[in-house]
Amino acid sequence: MNVKERYESAKEIYAAIGVDTDKAVETLENIAISMHCWQGDDVTGFDQKGPLTGGIQTTGNYPGKARTPEELMADIDKVFSLVPGKHKLNLHASYAIFEDGEFADRDKIEPKHFKKWVDFAKEKGIGLDFNPTFFSHSKVVDGLTLSSPIDEVRNFWIEHGKACIRISQYFAEELGIPCAMNIWIPDGYKDIPADRLGPRARFKDSLDQILSIPYDKTKVLVCLESKVFGIGLESYTVGSSEFTVNYAANNGIISLMDNGHYHPTEMVSDKISSMLLFNDKIALHVTRPVRWDSDHVVLFDDETREIAKEIVRNDAIDRVLLALDFFDASINRISAWTVGMRNMQKALLYALVSPNKRFKELQDTNQFTELMAMQEEMKTYPFGDVWDYFCEKNNVPVKGDWFREVMKYEEEVLSKRA
Repeated sequence: MNVKERYESAKEIYAAIGVDTDKAVETLENIAISMHCWQGDDVTGFDQKGPLTGGIQTTGNYPGKARTPEELMADIDKVFSLVPGKHKLNLHASYAIFEDGEFADRDKIEPKHFKKWVDFAKEKGIGLDFNPTFFSHSKVVDGLTLSSPIDEVRNFWIEHGKACIRISQYFAEELGIPCAMNIWIPDGYKDIPADRLGPRARFKDSLDQILSIPYDKTKVLVCLESKVFGIGLESYTVGSSEFTVNYAANNGIISLMDNGHYHPTEMVSDKISSMLLFNDKIALHVTRPVRWDSDHVVLFDDETREIAKEIVRNDAIDRVLLALDFFDASINRISAWTVGMRNMQKALLYALVSPNKRFKELQDTNQFTELMAMQEEMKTYPFGDVWDYFCEKNNVPVKGDWFREVMKYEEEVLSKRA
């Protein structure tokens, strides 16, 4: 049987348990995932040549890393050709593109420094999201930015945050798609601090100043992301979960949860329903933490599926700003991106073809034996045939054919990068 014939067979099997696969496929086609640009160059960016800081670490040296904006855009374009549907591109401020002889420090960046990204997005018909870059810069003094006790340092980063809001609004207005702008800072201390309140009070004041500038809240969706620890900040992180959730709730912005930014036994999938009860929107960075915030490539694993289930069965597709965040320099970067994006979509499709209403009824009537049995049976339903059809319908490679495209691109393009 061909892909369409296998799909028709799967469609009948799912229909017998009350699942409309046509509707599932149509729904998935309209879910945009924000793909992070920084997988392509190991979080290097274009505005400085120093090392990564802020507790961020990229390991590996696989050949073919993007070195220029043109190379990075070409790589991103290749990935989008292998991933079904239309998505968004997530940029960091460190990916500003300057003309020859031109430079603006991060507190002075302007929309013009991202015009080439906007032109790229227009050509591809996608939206852009944005992130101020509060790391890998000489103004990160003693590991602190927006919480620094040094006024000059803190003011520099406040101006950076304001500049990024203006750039985010430029993206939204040029592309006609709202821009999620996420704030994350690496501030913290390696050992037990003498003052936990002071840095957080300064961080709060810095955020207040950043958000004081006028901007269109329907176009710029400001998010605030927490973290539990990082390399060199094991004992105290200024932007803890308690801080960010409370600040967001009290200031009309969006809480962002990265599933690598919690203790290893905490599951973001378990947090989503609580957050949805008290927030119009939430934001997610989906990653794969291995014993810590290691940012491994997203797999089609238990937690990724559980995150997708929570989004789908709580009717929250339009309420969750969904993005990926990982970087692995030990493998082909095009493959890493493609695997992560396709796996996130697989997880969403798996949730969409689950009989969620029936599962809820079984739970509410205490029929946990049948619930377990049905949930386990779903794992061997012909989900793959629905996925293959979704790929074919969207004119992207089916099954492992995409990997041959990646290997061809490596041979013809990546291997020629010195």
